[in-house]
Amino acid sequence: MSYTEAKHLEIDKIPVIDITKLCDGSDPKSVSSELHKASTGLGFIYIKGHGIPKEVIELLRNEGLAFFRNNKSKKSEVKITEKHRGWLGYGGAKMEDNAKADLKESFLWGHQDKNGFSLDNHPLRGNNVWPKFQPELEQYAMSYFNHADKLARNLLRGFALGLKLDQEFFLKTCKNPLSRASLVYYPNQPSSLGKNQFGVSSHTDFGVLTVLCQDSVGGLQVEDINGKWFHAPPIEDTIIVNVADLLSRWTGGEYKSTPHRVVNKSGKERLSIVLAFDPDPETIIDPKEILGKTIKDVEKPITCGEYLIWRFGKAFSYRK
Repeated sequence: MSYTEAKHLEIDKIPVIDITKLCDGSDPKSVSSELHKASTGLGFIYIKGHGIPKEVIELLRNEGLAFFRNNKSKKSEVKITEKHRGWLGYGGAKMEDNAKADLKESFLWGHQDKNGFSLDNHPLRGNNVWPKFQPELEQYAMSYFNHADKLARNLLRGFALGLKLDQEFFLKTCKNPLSRASLVYYPNQPSSLGKNQFGVSSHTDFGVLTVLCQDSVGGLQVEDINGKWFHAPPIEDTIIVNVADLLSRWTGGEYKSTPHRVVNKSGKERLSIVLAFDPDPETIIDPKEILGKTIKDVEKPITCGEYLIWRFGKAFSYRK
């Protein structure tokens, strides 16, 4: 048996964009131009100057690894809720109808205020559940969430400027966003499991924007426009940002939502930290807002909340 294959991508061909001047407001237009170019190509971008402190990342990474190393009985104390919060064990996710279940575990949480309060008014938004046996996880997870949320908002301002829109276009209904974060744990994948087993099988992300913090282990692969798969290697001090399906839909396909997958053949544990940024559930995703009322052959308007409920229902077995 063996692993599915992917080619090595030349580092100098990977878009690495320093967004410092977007975040501090000193030259947002030049950064937005780079973001626009990268988003109409591969749709996967490595970001420098992202503003998430290294200590925030490392504290959460170490706490996350400690969580997943617990036994199943203990992790089940925070088993996934109907509002998509908590621990999702192996076999709980499948990104393609005909694929094997993903070889991964996840721990998921969403926004909460300083008092620990979360809105509970949507099928994908409710109270976070935190493990009592690991009390510091909540603090570290929320610190990362808040930093990544700020980064995502800055990026969406850059994407809007790149499209010659008002910089707040994608954020005009983001008072109570549906964003959620996750720790995603991939064990080493033995070659005996064969070419059809993945940490996560080929998929595009559901929502508007994904902020992905890899570790140094590697295993992420992306598909180019020609259908060829390439390794997306870790690059120190960068965050990966990828256009997700709703942003691609919103822009009439101008921004590309890139298929990607994970094969962890490193012999080590792999942990990713993900923020999936989405606006308020009632946000109307309508490409004619951007492309004009007379444009044809674009997707019909849909709310962010309706779309995500449909996609989650397909991907996660606990929702069936």
